[in-house]
Amino acid sequence: MLECAWAGVDIGKEHHHAVVIDTDGNRLLSRRVHNDETALLDLIDKITTLGDQVDWAVDIVTGESALLLTLLAAHHQRVFYISGTQVNRAADGYRGAGKTDAKDAAIIADQVRIRRDLSPMRIDDELIVELRMLVARRRDLAGDRVRLVNRLHQQTISPALERALDLTNKGPLVLLTGYQTPDALRRAGVAEVEQWLRLQKVKGAGALAVRAVTAATAQHTTLPGQRLAAELVADMAKGVITLDEQLKYIDKLIEGRFRRHHTAEILLSMSGIGPLMGATFLAATGGDMTVFDSPNHLAGYGGVAPAPRDSGRISGNLHRPRRYHRGLHHMFYTSALISIRFHEQSRIFYDRKRSEGKHHNQAVLALARRRVNVLWALLREGRTYAPAPPDHAATAA
Repeated sequence: MLECAWAGVDIGKEHHHAVVIDTDGNRLLSRRVHNDETALLDLIDKITTLGDQVDWAVDIVTGESALLLTLLAAHHQRVFYISGTQVNRAADGYRGAGKTDAKDAAIIADQVRIRRDLSPMRIDDELIVELRMLVARRRDLAGDRVRLVNRLHQQTISPALERALDLTNKGPLVLLTGYQTPDALRRAGVAEVEQWLRLQKVKGAGALAVRAVTAATAQHTTLPGQRLAAELVADMAKGVITLDEQLKYIDKLIEGRFRRHHTAEILLSMSGIGPLMGATFLAATGGDMTVFDSPNHLAGYGGVAPAPRDSGRISGNLHRPRRYHRGLHHMFYTSALISIRFHEQSRIFYDRKRSEGKHHNQAVLALARRRVNVLWALLREGRTYAPAPPDHAATAA
């Protein structure tokens, strides 16, 4: 038995392909395996006999690889992650043309053998896994809502009516499920539209009815295809309302699970971080700061620490890193932006950066970077945020 071996697995939906190499890069095993428990257990048993220490690597860490990763964790195997983009870039340095599962698996295995910048994957607990799924689901629903509202704006029947209605609110959306055209609004009149809106329990029904009917009087021309467009508008408006209800439900699930996490109180103590922002942070990091050697590491992972792109005599060429967690970057930026409105010290820091000549986005990112230092320290020390630093002498006493 060898002292060390490296196993690379090219993940697929129905099948995976595993390649095991030794210290010299020679193949010890190459096998295609079904993505089911019995076959994967047989593969793990076979590979673990090839070396005293086997390091595994995969190119996908969600969905298709979930069963394999769970089984590897149960067998106390160390697993690394190498993205598909990294595999494709590394492929140019290996012999052979074309792309096959076996070649990709061999590249994955060889990359984990030679690289020293990879960290073993962390197996998250049930709560973090649930938060990650809920945050991803909410992101999908929010994206669907944005696309549907944009399509609703494009399906213009009356420019004046479109300008009068704010589709970010529920009232105008409810109105469009019953009245879509200027003709229908003029025939109904303010009183009838207001009564209908009140039956639908719309707040501010009177003002909305006046605004809609007034806009309808500005257009008497019937557009081509208006009848079908009205049906589509009503259907899309109902779809947006349904998505809003789903988002509210998901938000309740997220908040309930987030508040069960032991770091929830610490995260909520910082201005700009609510249950959704906190859940996004936990989903991205697992809530374990031991994974990050320093706040610089966490800031780089979240894309708020500039990375140098120096060359030759050119230095100080700083840019946002190409590789960073998009969800965590959004959380850092958005929470910093909110804190400017509600936290005096954040506002002072932001104003100072603006006075130094930085643009708005640059000043917000600088604030986000500063807040990462604070957040990392709070989580490592297990204490909530306080405007003044704690009295260490008093604490020691």
